[in-house]
Amino acid sequence: MALPEGGLTRAAAVSATAALLLAAGCGGSTIVTRTVTVTHTATVTTTTSTTSTATTASSAPACSGGDLDGSFAVVPGSAGAGQISYELTLTNRGQAPCFVTGIPDVQLLDASGSPLSTHAAAARPGEALAAKIVLAPGDSAYAQARFSPDVPGVGEQQTGPCEPRAARMRVSPSGPGSLEVPVRPPTPVCEQGALRFELLSRSP
Repeated sequence: MALPEGGLTRAAAVSATAALLLAAGCGGSTIVTRTVTVTHTATVTTTTSTTSTATTASSAPACSGGDLDGSFAVVPGSAGAGQISYELTLTNRGQAPCFVTGIPDVQLLDASGSPLSTHAAAARPGEALAAKIVLAPGDSAYAQARFSPDVPGVGEQQTGPCEPRAARMRVSPSGPGSLEVPVRPPTPVCEQGALRFELLSRSP
């Protein structure tokens, strides 16, 4: 049976469309690979322990005799008007900070270690004595003393040395115990061992 002319055309169109769809379905698919980078941020909290210098200084104990070493030595060029100055040096030889304060408590000794007459006082009476001089290991404090080595005082002999020669000095710091330091050079201290001390300080 003969098909109408128009029917052939529609059949051909349907076949062509089916072929295109089949080709599209069988022609393969495109696969797209996407790489995704994920960044994780971690927060780490650290605790640092610090010690305040001020806190360490304020908690330092008084220096004991065993903490210190030192000397009592003439100040070059200080002699004049019958007076001379010697300087006491105290150095912290311990393993931890400690403090000294005020004027030192001292006792003059002769070469055999026997006590001599000693009267130590502040060079400037009424000056504040409460300041703490904190000494780290190896640090030093200083205090100068003015005295007469050869002008006799009341009740002392007028010929020869006014007092026996002091060879050493016993120093009692702010803490317990004491230490002995050399007197360089050994010297008499007139007026019954009168020593007028400046306050201990960090500067010589």
